[in-house]
Amino acid sequence: MKSGTVAHTHGSRIAGVVSCVPPRVVDNDYFTERFGDKVADVVKMTGVKSRHWVENGVTTSDLCARAADTLFERLDWERSSVDAVIFVSQTPDYRLPATACLLQDRLGLRPGIIGIDVSLGCSGYIHALWLASMMIGTGAAKRILLAVGDTSSIMNDPNDRSTALLFGDAGTATAVEASDDAADATFILGTDGSGGESLIVPKGAFRSCAAHPKFADFPSDILYMDGGEVFNFTLKAVPTLITETIMASGIAPEDYDLFLLHQANTFMIKHLAKKAKLPAEKVPINIDRFGNTSSATLPLLMTDLAANTLKEGRCRIGLFGFGVGWSWGGASLDVGPLQCAETVTL
Repeated sequence: MKSGTVAHTHGSRIAGVVSCVPPRVVDNDYFTERFGDKVADVVKMTGVKSRHWVENGVTTSDLCARAADTLFERLDWERSSVDAVIFVSQTPDYRLPATACLLQDRLGLRPGIIGIDVSLGCSGYIHALWLASMMIGTGAAKRILLAVGDTSSIMNDPNDRSTALLFGDAGTATAVEASDDAADATFILGTDGSGGESLIVPKGAFRSCAAHPKFADFPSDILYMDGGEVFNFTLKAVPTLITETIMASGIAPEDYDLFLLHQANTFMIKHLAKKAKLPAEKVPINIDRFGNTSSATLPLLMTDLAANTLKEGRCRIGLFGFGVGWSWGGASLDVGPLQCAETVTL
């Protein structure tokens, strides 16, 4: 089975990336009273030792706006030069209007720009990069702000240790701009909605899964995750995605500087890297300090463990996002030298 749709883009580059995390750090001791010895069992699989959680009233757009303000300052971009803002999240401010519209006004971007919300989680950053590259390729925009992140903690069931201990919160801002000397990028994008009910908020919108026996007594606006099904999907889809993305790029695996994988859990990342024959030293892992931040995991890796490498020179990197939907994406592109790659707090 093919991984998905292959797309090649040219003429755009990432100029800078900033991630923003909430100042509140929640370590595993927080859960001991509720879950007791079972905390250790979950941590052994996920690898999460601490995570950042938002306080009440703080949203993903707050984190993304803080990251964007820092990004504009570091890049010395005039806000009037931004032609589009793409907000990727499954925790928007409202059902409507689109959060991208609100960010345009909040960030002081000029009226008349393109504003788009994309409701994707773990694969969202890959889709955002592809969408921005396509917009630049058509001439619709020269400078685009990607605001990507999630505050999954607000959807956690505090009595479900599989989600309560796993997810953290983060918002990011990525500057993508037209560039005549940018190397071509390769993307593979795919979807299989048959797994939609395996990672879902089954109530709270306009279609309710309440009639399904599994969700009949489920609280509103709470995340449900079937960890076994998530694991099975990942093992089936992601090794092929990695292999086919590298093949489609035409670049030898040994010529990649970094492979950044969605931070689903530590065991899964290491298993996928081994199965795809990726050198462990080229696969950074930071889920231990941030948890699974959904759509923000890849840019957060870029501003954390990969920041020095990406600021020093041009690197060929592979990016791989996968999960809720089911949805997945792979990207092979040159990144750097970045003028800005940093992590800030709200």
